[in-house]
Amino acid sequence: MTPLPTLRQLQFFLALVRRASFSKAAEDCFVSQSTLSSAIKELEGLLEQQLVDRSTRRFALTPAGEDIAARASTLIALAEDLARSARDRQPLEGDFHLGVIPTIAPFLLPRATTSLHKAYPKLDLYVREDLTAALAERLSAGLLDAALIAFPYEIPGIDMIEVTKDSFWFVCARDHPFARKKTIKKEELKDCDLLLLEDGHCLREHAIDACNLVDRHAAASFGGTSLFTLVQMVRSGLGATLLPDMAVREGLAKNAGLVSIPFANPRPSRKIGIAWRQGSGRGEEAAAIAQVLSGLF
Repeated sequence: MTPLPTLRQLQFFLALVRRASFSKAAEDCFVSQSTLSSAIKELEGLLEQQLVDRSTRRFALTPAGEDIAARASTLIALAEDLARSARDRQPLEGDFHLGVIPTIAPFLLPRATTSLHKAYPKLDLYVREDLTAALAERLSAGLLDAALIAFPYEIPGIDMIEVTKDSFWFVCARDHPFARKKTIKKEELKDCDLLLLEDGHCLREHAIDACNLVDRHAAASFGGTSLFTLVQMVRSGLGATLLPDMAVREGLAKNAGLVSIPFANPRPSRKIGIAWRQGSGRGEEAAAIAQVLSGLF
């Protein structure tokens, strides 16, 4: 690997070229003359070229020094522009890759993307929908900047900020024995067959944990891969299910002619949050997304 001069060395050299004096250049750079002189010698040694003509009492550059001065001016200007750009950059400008799980994406993304683009018009949002495990892997690998997922879910090296709590509803057909209830107690779920998403969907585990159930309370005859399919199976009379509040509010159950019944307090729920890699510098942007999304609930 080719050794490269530092920006500090180039700044010192350009100050010397501009002031044509070691002492005055040192003053401009707020360092001692010996410090500046040593930096220039280090630069010459690194480039293996003499940059300052020391054979005369009048300050002068060698031909190599003239060439380096012209090139260094361009490099320093670019570096200064880069620094200004970084300082002036606002959150959520440019590309941002966001992962979202399937039990959130169709119910929140249409409104969320509109709100995000309105709040951050310079944002170029790229969304990937996938299961939590796949999103966690991509997030850890740096292929995603952040992910909107349901918690609890352990991902090493990840920070999280909560967006909202998403309560569960009991959903059944109109001829179901529980259809006329005003509220449902979690204990009553043990008396009915529940259709839940198949293993691998975190909503299944969250629903079971939140309602103090065990796997045997879920009907083994069906393993759904989407809430839309799950609702149609409930409509066919195969059993009841649990839907998150965001799906119910978007009319998923109502449009299928099903009954949605709230749970008695304390209502079981899952936590929705934005996750990002520790040390990735995305915390401020994740918080900005969380603030926009929280306003949608």
